[in-house]
Amino acid sequence: MRDVMKTKPLPTTENIYDTNCPILYAMRLIGQKWKLPILWYLADAENQTLRYGELQKRVVGITATMLTKCLRELERDKFITRKQHDTIPPTVEYKLAKRGKTLIPALDSIYDWADQQIQEENSGN
Repeated sequence: MRDVMKTKPLPTTENIYDTNCPILYAMRLIGQKWKLPILWYLADAENQTLRYGELQKRVVGITATMLTKCLRELERDKFITRKQHDTIPPTVEYKLAKRGKTLIPALDSIYDWADQQIQEENSGN
């Protein structure tokens, strides 16, 4: 493990939060409570497109205000795309953008790692 960390530059003379640390950058973009579940549900959607109402039903516990805020930020940061149809009432669909799709393998790896850790904790190891 030590050898892996040696390949990643760590600051020694400044606060890591004042640097361009890639992990901290990623956490600023996606580390909020609701963003990962939103991305996960979009990645898991059968046709990979979900309407606002469908997302609100799937992401249990999120408020409409927070869902709107997170969707706007994910769109601003180019993780998702938003398509509004000219219907009455308006229909809005969301799907993963290219940047969001490139994040899914990393999330899969984190999921697998965490699942293994949970199993080990539950088995007493």
